Amino acid sequence: MTRPRSSLISLADTPWYHVVNRCVRRAFLCGHDAASGSNFDHRRGWIETRIRELASVFTIDVAAYAVMSNHGK
Repeated sequence: MTRPRSSLISLADTPWYHVVNRCVRRAFLCGHDAASGSNFDHRRGWIETRIRELASVFTIDVAAYAVMSNHGK
């Protein structure tokens, strides 16, 4: 059952949240894909722009972020 955000988040108790997002099925997000020979570095700018847009819409402060290429395969 869904619950209101006010009951899920307490800024007094935990003012910082660590959020992680990953690609599914080893899909390639950024960097050079050795399998296809394609370079997807242009997506980094898209992701940074989207983070800033969403932060302003949801009135949150983003302290730091990292857009990483697939690694450790």
